[in-house]
Amino acid sequence: MTIELQDYEPIVGPSRIGEIRALGRHLQGVRMLHVNSTAVGGGVAEILRRMIPLLREAGIDARWEVLEGDADFYRTTKSFHNGLQGLPVRVADAELEHYLEVNARNAARLPLDAEVLLIHDPQPAALIHHRHERSGTWIWRCHIDAATPSRPLWRFLGPIVAGYDASIWSMPQFTRPLPHHQFLVHPSIDPLAEKNRDLEPEEIEAVLDRLQLPRDLPFVLQVSRFDRFKDPVGVIHAWRLASRYVPCRLVLVGGEATDDPEGAEVIAEVRAAAGDDPLVHVLLLPPTADLEINALQRAAAVVLQKSTREGFGLTVSEAMWKGKPVIGGATGGITVQILDGITGFLVHSVDGAAYRIRQLLSQPDRAHKMGERARALVRERFLITRHLLDYLALVQAVRTGSDDVIAL
Repeated sequence: MTIELQDYEPIVGPSRIGEIRALGRHLQGVRMLHVNSTAVGGGVAEILRRMIPLLREAGIDARWEVLEGDADFYRTTKSFHNGLQGLPVRVADAELEHYLEVNARNAARLPLDAEVLLIHDPQPAALIHHRHERSGTWIWRCHIDAATPSRPLWRFLGPIVAGYDASIWSMPQFTRPLPHHQFLVHPSIDPLAEKNRDLEPEEIEAVLDRLQLPRDLPFVLQVSRFDRFKDPVGVIHAWRLASRYVPCRLVLVGGEATDDPEGAEVIAEVRAAAGDDPLVHVLLLPPTADLEINALQRAAAVVLQKSTREGFGLTVSEAMWKGKPVIGGATGGITVQILDGITGFLVHSVDGAAYRIRQLLSQPDRAHKMGERARALVRERFLITRHLLDYLALVQAVRTGSDDVIAL
């Protein structure tokens, strides 16, 4: 089913849609290219899949291209991801050369002739080395917390990023000193996507039946890529502490992304930590399992996102949109989504997460009120219509040279 801008009016109101259309009229036909590292798996691909058609409807000639790389390339860029988030990593000279070679091959393959190019995250960052006279403004879009990167890694990546005309960050705290304008744009969720649309009770029950999840106890849920920064093993430990006092099940849901070679290792660690406990359910779902995730988030009694480092963590907004208070690690973009004690709880430890699980399970009325406030906050700040308006304003700013919308 094709989703159009007018379909969002009942959710965000006609004035927001009017703003998008009005700004879009000033930008008719502007050629905009997005490049990222994977077509499936992860929040970037999910956002682009929904954003590109809306940009086109607003008047932008928007395209989306995906980098092509081999296993060695993605192992290297996974090290980049970890190193940007502060882990001490060592990347060999041969690996750096291969990274540059893969970007060079992709630059020869891709049509990099747009007026505005948004290059997402470190994987395709070196495409900037191959800009030509037919391409316009190059913008690096970083979805990662790069506040304290590995110094050797930043000595390599920093000069590459500095070559861009501007950069976009999810949080002011994530930024680096760079010789260009820096914009603040929060990521978003699409309330009309299969993962977030309203579901009938029968649809939810059918999914739980298909996944063979018993309904004898309330369940605690975390939905995330299986990544050590998401701390799924810590979630298991927190659940074990909480379930001593409030009986409940634990459901850990994740998938694999083509650009994350460490996923299988983390899944093995999670299954080892879960052991043969019949109350722990580890579900590995495909990238197409949006309906299943939607139903699980709606059926859960408590939702966690216990990350230790986080770029933004859109699973938080997804659950909040469904009226759930979320317990999240006090890091990165989670801290702007969860207003501590109002729309959910921020935690710093396994013990803290366990305490908040017990609290929400034993105080359902309080949890319900927090969930209502959580949904209202997402409607105001974290829906795709706001994100779309931000991108249109950014295109207008870089085309006119205006500083009016510079946020950083």
